[in-house]
Amino acid sequence: MTDRTDKTLPDPARRTFLARGGSLGLLLATTGLPTCLAAQETPVPAVDPAAAPPAAMAFSFDSLTEAARARAAGEDPVPAPLSDFLAGLDYDKYQMIQFWPKRARWAEKDSLWRVLPFHVGWLFKEPVKIYEVTDGQAAEMGFTTADFEYRAPLKAEVPENFTLPGVAGFKLNHPINRGDLFDEVISFVGASYFRVLGQGNAYGLSSRGLAIDTGLSKAEEFPRFTGFWLEKPAPGAQVVTVYAALDSASVTGAYRFTITPGVETTVDVTARLFFRNEVEELGIAPLTSMFLYGEVNRARFDDYRPQVHDSNGLRIERADGDVIWRALNNPLALASSYFAETRPRRFGLHQRGRDFDDYQDAEAHYERRPSVDIEPLGDWGAGRVRLVEIPSALEVHDNIVAYWVPDQKPAAGSSLEISYRMHWGRLDAPAMDDRARVLETRGGVGGAAGNDNPPDTRKFVVDFQGGMLSRLAPEDAGIKPVVTVTNGKAENVTLHRIDGTDIWRLVFDVASDTGAVAELSAHVAGYGRKLTEIWMFQWVKS
Repeated sequence: MTDRTDKTLPDPARRTFLARGGSLGLLLATTGLPTCLAAQETPVPAVDPAAAPPAAMAFSFDSLTEAARARAAGEDPVPAPLSDFLAGLDYDKYQMIQFWPKRARWAEKDSLWRVLPFHVGWLFKEPVKIYEVTDGQAAEMGFTTADFEYRAPLKAEVPENFTLPGVAGFKLNHPINRGDLFDEVISFVGASYFRVLGQGNAYGLSSRGLAIDTGLSKAEEFPRFTGFWLEKPAPGAQVVTVYAALDSASVTGAYRFTITPGVETTVDVTARLFFRNEVEELGIAPLTSMFLYGEVNRARFDDYRPQVHDSNGLRIERADGDVIWRALNNPLALASSYFAETRPRRFGLHQRGRDFDDYQDAEAHYERRPSVDIEPLGDWGAGRVRLVEIPSALEVHDNIVAYWVPDQKPAAGSSLEISYRMHWGRLDAPAMDDRARVLETRGGVGGAAGNDNPPDTRKFVVDFQGGMLSRLAPEDAGIKPVVTVTNGKAENVTLHRIDGTDIWRLVFDVASDTGAVAELSAHVAGYGRKLTEIWMFQWVKS
């Protein structure tokens, strides 16, 4: 099999939030590494056969849990600053570093997994340790400068066989697209960020271990993974388990990730959390994405591409079977939406639009970005799905955040265990319960086309496709649109089937007072049931 060498990894700025202004500051969310130079035909440094094997110690998820519980009784330690040549690694120097693929761990002939680390330094100033777990015994998976290639002129500054204090993170490669090629499946790097790929996907949105006080009046707290334990899979194993220690000013934690790659890659997550301090808003299973523009707001961007986004909707599958599709927006001011739920079946950020023509971007290939669903395991009880939308002028900024907020706030000294299954992939399953899905959301100036209408209203156009609705005749009188608006009024509501297609188009204008936050909701009903997903959107008249 072949190990794929990454030559086009995203720039770290691609995973950076916008500066939100005031006390919110800059939210740095790095989950990628800069583009590395292609490896030349230079010899890989030899491994020292006389090196002593690392010492091993007993390990289990329970022992990791007890260590997290013990740490919660003290203060969050301040990491020691980097020293030696690592302290001087800036952006330009970091571009000169690449891991030798032939030095990947777990590279035995019968192994279906490879471990490749990310170098510490530049933005990654807190080294993390990686341990290999075999038969309940953990030994450090140490790395030295011999494991990396350093290009000139940096090479002259790097000592040979220098033991690194840790790494920035790692990725796991596995034959997910071709049986003879090891492609990335998951990567952990930067705070508690990680990203996952299903078959045929390209990296897009990210996840985090935990979100604390996101988008509130106080500064956001960023928990970080401070150590990883990788359970060595048996020969030929398709599943791998990763454990992680989490630390932050307010919380410590022990995490277990069980990763099963495929057309849809699943990650089963169990988090055991211990709170040093009370947390105002706890975000469980946070997702971070980018929405610059789509058909609903493209007039603000002079760009040849029709759409630019990693995700274009928040999908919530409710306990009663209803499905909410909250179309994403790039607002002019920080926006927040809460969706009260009890025992939701799933929620997640989705990318709808899987054709190249939807984006016309031959480099970014937004049509290949994965969607992600969070499936609660066990009873999560009552809470809210929160959506945060942050103004952005550039596609290099992640400006969308979504997560679960439990109704009960964690108190100092309390603990919490929660489990969920993440589904990463295209997630283009047929419409649930024979309901049509939202195909597209469009927006423009309200009023009749062709007239000189004052921009006092906003027109919204929602296309639905699939399910029973697509099988109905255009003249069917048994269906009707249901449109509701809070802090505004819906006008000129029409519903019709587009000629020659199975797409039904709902069109309506919304009138609202300047500065008012209008919450919009719409679906098509008929024959005693909902025939579509429930489309939602937030609009603020400027």
